[in-house]
Amino acid sequence: MITRLNPASRFLKGVALALALTGLAACVETGPTISTSDPVPVALLVPSGSSDSGDAVIAQSLENAAKLAIADLQGVKIDLRVYSTAGNAATAQAAAITAVNEGAKIILGPLHGEAANAAGKAVASSNVNVLSFSNNTTIAGGNVFVLGATFQNTANRLTRFASAQGKARVVVVHANNVAGEVGKNAINGALAGVAASNVGTVGYEFSQEGVISAVSQVRSAVEQGQADTIFLTSNTSGALPLMSQLLPEAGLTADKVQYVGLTRWDIPSQTLSLPGVQGGWFARPDEALTQQFQQRYASAYGGLPHALGGLAYDGIAAIGALVKSGKTNALTTSGLTQGAGFQGVNGIFRLRSDGTNERGLAVVTIRDRQVVTLDPAPTSFSGAGF
Repeated sequence: MITRLNPASRFLKGVALALALTGLAACVETGPTISTSDPVPVALLVPSGSSDSGDAVIAQSLENAAKLAIADLQGVKIDLRVYSTAGNAATAQAAAITAVNEGAKIILGPLHGEAANAAGKAVASSNVNVLSFSNNTTIAGGNVFVLGATFQNTANRLTRFASAQGKARVVVVHANNVAGEVGKNAINGALAGVAASNVGTVGYEFSQEGVISAVSQVRSAVEQGQADTIFLTSNTSGALPLMSQLLPEAGLTADKVQYVGLTRWDIPSQTLSLPGVQGGWFARPDEALTQQFQQRYASAYGGLPHALGGLAYDGIAAIGALVKSGKTNALTTSGLTQGAGFQGVNGIFRLRSDGTNERGLAVVTIRDRQVVTLDPAPTSFSGAGF
């Protein structure tokens, strides 16, 4: 079942992605047995009550999307119970315990990695699984799964595509911060599985000066390694605008080396007008499905969902599909990780036994300030992955 941007100013406004560093839990069979003929109690943990105003927007979007998904289920009843985490680990931990004590058979959320890690540990002894909205794979494992799009999944998709196009010598460019290190490791891990290799790595301090000083190092790495590809971990709110301007100015033009991005280069849309990103490759979900979800959400709630809202829909969709199967072990690890995966609002996805996920992504490029699909997102899974 398948069930004109100023690069320097954009950089200065950038915020590094924060990822909590915690240990990977061991993979074990977890999860309660359920009665699929009765409404299934599902706890939704959202970051409402947080001191960060942005969390309130995300929280509402997650709740709305979850309710929209429930309305779409056929033959399945979900008893959704919403709990606030205030965006912090201690509150999330308490909310998870309360939810389980009140009968929750599975927890959807929380958002932040530290909060999800705390929630998972708090209910591990109660044999309840947690489907977190985080993309932090360091918290994944045991009873904790991450639904967020991961660097590793994106790196796998892009390196396989690049290798198929004959790209074999890669220079990895990353910031010397947590997000940059995680991105670098994801790329290197992905390269290990394809007919391509890392011929140079350049790290830079996460500042405008750091980017500027790294340019000559990148050029040297490309020349010495005879690289045909530069893989960037930077995003549009960070170093990407400045990096994509300075590297071509240094002679590393798109006709000499292929640029590949670990993050999306089409958000915000103004990024598409930058000369340096033209011809670059990156990955994103099936755009037609994404727009379809946004339209349905807007019709129901009068506005567009937050970019993370679809994760709540996906979680409910997966739970609903499993419950509909009629199996009492639907919400155990073996049920959640069934190989065929699920149909989400952004395309297919499946949960892996190590708590990470695999999502169907399209490989796209930018031509004349427009996004063009090079390789469509897959519509089904086969074998160990795609």
